[in-house]
Amino acid sequence: MNSKSLFGRLAVAALLLSSLFSAAQAQVRRPVYSNSPARPVYSAPVRTTPTTPGVQFGLRAGVNVSDWSGDAVQSVMDLAGYTDGAVTKEMKPGLHAGVYATIPLGPGFAVEPGVSYSEKGAKLVGTLPWEQFDFLNARVTATSRMSYIDVPVLFKGYLTPGFYLFAGPQASFLVSNKVRVQAGALGFNAFSTDFDVKDQFRSVDFGVVGGLGYQFDSGFGLSAGYDFGLSSLDKNNNFDAQNRVIKASVNYSF
Repeated sequence: MNSKSLFGRLAVAALLLSSLFSAAQAQVRRPVYSNSPARPVYSAPVRTTPTTPGVQFGLRAGVNVSDWSGDAVQSVMDLAGYTDGAVTKEMKPGLHAGVYATIPLGPGFAVEPGVSYSEKGAKLVGTLPWEQFDFLNARVTATSRMSYIDVPVLFKGYLTPGFYLFAGPQASFLVSNKVRVQAGALGFNAFSTDFDVKDQFRSVDFGVVGGLGYQFDSGFGLSAGYDFGLSSLDKNNNFDAQNRVIKASVNYSF
């Protein structure tokens, strides 16, 4: 076999190999189509954990409307029934003011200890039982003016981002208790004196507190509550009476 024939055969073989290699590459690069429709790919939603605010401190102040309840009070009112309305029981107004700390327990819940000064007590009013003397406007009042340091521990549950309910125990420490007796007629006060009766009352009054409120984003808030005393006020157990207080408050959280 001469050299020309050998080179010719090698050239033909090289062309065949080149053709086969190019066809194989084209087959690999050709896109594959499917008759089934493409399915969209969804990613799992990312859940963001709501941030729980830290401890907040605040100021609270408002008005009280207080009274006593119990067997002794009922007995007095039963006797007053025989006076044909000459002796009546009235709610005593007062004030309260203090500080608190709101401690989050989790989403929608918090515990709120506080300390506040609170005025409580009761009031009896006596008038002349004869209608012909009504023009004198003669009256005698006896008012128990009690001052306490309230220490509540309230548990708060938020029904909406601002609206909440609260309840919890409260210990109230008696600071002072004076009975003021006043008498007057025709709009003039003719007699007024105070009697210190603190030593005859319990120094600590235990009770429960409940109510509702709304906290605004600005930090201001409104609330209304009810104090239900559980302890008998008389430390010698000579009579049975407990504190009852309705409160309306304005607060500000820092």
